[in-house]
Amino acid sequence: MKAVIYARYSSDNQREESIEGQIRECTAFAEKNGITVLRHYIDRAFSAKTDNRPEFQNMIRDSGKRLFDMVIVWKLDRFARNRYDSARYKATLKKNGVKVVSATEVISDGAEGIILESVLEGYAEYYSADLSEKVVRGMTENALKSKYNGGTLPIGYMIDSEQYFQLDPLTAPFVLEAFKQYAEGATMKEIRDYLNEQGVKNTRGQPLTYNSVQHLLNNRRYIGEYTYRDIVVPDGIPAIVPQDLFERVQERLAKNKKAPARHKAEEDYLLTTKLFCGYCGAYLCGESGTSHTGTTHRYYKCVSVKKKRTNCHKKSVKKDWIEDLVVSETMKMVMDDSAIEAIVAMLMELQEQENVNLPLYEQQLREAD
Repeated sequence: MKAVIYARYSSDNQREESIEGQIRECTAFAEKNGITVLRHYIDRAFSAKTDNRPEFQNMIRDSGKRLFDMVIVWKLDRFARNRYDSARYKATLKKNGVKVVSATEVISDGAEGIILESVLEGYAEYYSADLSEKVVRGMTENALKSKYNGGTLPIGYMIDSEQYFQLDPLTAPFVLEAFKQYAEGATMKEIRDYLNEQGVKNTRGQPLTYNSVQHLLNNRRYIGEYTYRDIVVPDGIPAIVPQDLFERVQERLAKNKKAPARHKAEEDYLLTTKLFCGYCGAYLCGESGTSHTGTTHRYYKCVSVKKKRTNCHKKSVKKDWIEDLVVSETMKMVMDDSAIEAIVAMLMELQEQENVNLPLYEQQLREAD
């Protein structure tokens, strides 16, 4: 007889036998019965409530090649905890001439074996459903106390020994700074680059992406709101961002969401979402076109005209002309003596403030040491 061993480790129950233990007992069973083991199929941290297990599916497919006669499992609940899936895949294996055998459960081939196997499979499904109910009940109790229930931890928070949210002194200041910068007009790309320059990482230790920043700016946990399923606890966790600042950021996010081609144009068009039509008040967005000579022409066009929403008759504006004009007028304002004095005063005030980067640099230095 030729066999394969299927082992699975469930992340919802850390008390079960390890993969190594399962393989050891299955191997001993095979040696005792003169069975040759060809290979191992192992799924780590996959529940048997679902058949969406990579190695399990590979094993089912490989059974069609008629290379082995038996699948050895530590217990039948390693194979499946769902009676429908168990019957379905056992039928497929049987069709391919393969039998499922438990290394630790003695099940005869007679009529009583059919009853025993059905009881074991039913108990496995009951155990899984009962465990799920207990987990949900426990997590609901945690939620009512605003305790951490697992999942991705937002940047700026840490979990204490009693599973409560606490501010992370290293990264919380950067979260607040990200909200301030966006409220003052910075783009998500600029905030992403700023946070990456400061060494802020996501929970997997990777640099932040554009989507990371978008999720961060939309996360209501930063105003202290704790949510789990339909449970919402205002002020359930320490807030990092004031309510008024959060609302200003949400308003700007909603406004920029309506701006067409915002991210497509932000690299080349300085004034996208900053120019407004004098006739209808809509945004002017960046546009480009190529003439018959192959020359590319860039300009700003009213969104209402582009999408034909109204009868606005605003003509397109040449990109270089309007950008040069705005930069020139801005420079006139900035180069004014009184403006320079005001900027210097603000810079001096900023310089005297405590550097929020220092705690993070000190932490990185300790890690490097």
